[in-house]
Amino acid sequence: MEENKIIFAISDSLGETAESVARATASQFDKENIDIIRIPYISQETQIDDVVKEAARGKHIICHTIVSPTLRRYLHNEAQKQNVKAVDIMGPVLDAVGSVADTRPRLTAGMIHKLDQEYFKKVEAIEFAVKYDDGKNPSGFEKADIVIIGVSRTSKTPLSMFLAYKKIKAANLPLVPEVPLPEELFKIPPKKVVGLIIDPYKLNNIRSERLRTMGLDGEANYATVARIEEELAYAKAVMRRVHCPVLDVSNKSIEETASFVMQIIERNKQQEQGR
Repeated sequence: MEENKIIFAISDSLGETAESVARATASQFDKENIDIIRIPYISQETQIDDVVKEAARGKHIICHTIVSPTLRRYLHNEAQKQNVKAVDIMGPVLDAVGSVADTRPRLTAGMIHKLDQEYFKKVEAIEFAVKYDDGKNPSGFEKADIVIIGVSRTSKTPLSMFLAYKKIKAANLPLVPEVPLPEELFKIPPKKVVGLIIDPYKLNNIRSERLRTMGLDGEANYATVARIEEELAYAKAVMRRVHCPVLDVSNKSIEETASFVMQIIERNKQQEQGR
């Protein structure tokens, strides 16, 4: 009985990419019996020796995503000596990109998984911002990196989402005089809270326009300067009570406001590490 052919998918990291390419290739030969053996974390020449010898014994194939130039060269030379076909999946692409890039590749194994981790952190932060938006669930305040408070239409939600894309977990709470404050707001350190205020006449324009786009009367109480000044006075009193940093966003973009908030978060981290 003829022995199955094997593709050894090897890597100096997890080897998932090499295995995926090997399986995709094998699927094109559906009338053949081809096994895939993944061998991750290749870090020594002796490991390469073992794989090459095994591949030579059965006339098998090696494909790899080794990024270490030294190990790549060693594998190439040993495979040639043993008359083993070894396919470098990543090397040619690295060389091609390197010919047009302004920087040199890191040549560090496992970078894609570090990027994956960053991606999942971002997704987690976005889901957090949605779940704890607009004071819907104050229980999330304790888990947040920052809690944003302010009156309606001070860009709390857009700011929370912008921060989420920076992998920062932000919750926000609208301050309305008629709505009781959640007790959770006073259970977290003041440094984890930031208050947003705005010029009342600028907010008057923003709210009036908002009402008009909704097909409502732009002169409703919600948008009057008197009501806005009442809300802002209440919000400032809450912020004094919380003892949190306060930022006037009247003439600031979301990016500028986010930069201010990220400085607060970074300062908080440094203080925690200094303890």
